[in-house]
Amino acid sequence: MEAVAILRNCPSSPRKMRVVADTVRGEQVGKALNILRFSKKHASRDLEKLLTSAIANWESKNESRAEDADLFVKIIKVDGAGMIKRFRPAPFGRPHRIRKRSNHITIIVDSKTSQG
Repeated sequence: MEAVAILRNCPSSPRKMRVVADTVRGEQVGKALNILRFSKKHASRDLEKLLTSAIANWESKNESRAEDADLFVKIIKVDGAGMIKRFRPAPFGRPHRIRKRSNHITIIVDSKTSQG
């Protein structure tokens, strides 16, 4: 059985988050947590919290320990969310638009034994 964890409106650009998400996709859960824990990217903090939440969801759903099962990151996707738009003054008094982006992250964790 698989478990899902979703983070909505994370205040980071989707492009920067996808770089970190690509390093974790398809990895074993223990290895993925180590990759995220020792990564220097700021986005890895949010992904590490979300991955531990997905593991906890799997444990509560299956009523067994995650260490006993062979868990891996089945699907991880990063989608764009709403933008906060601001203006900053530019030469000759013209406004330049600044887009503060955010994203939605979905992680699905599954065990290898249920794949068959």
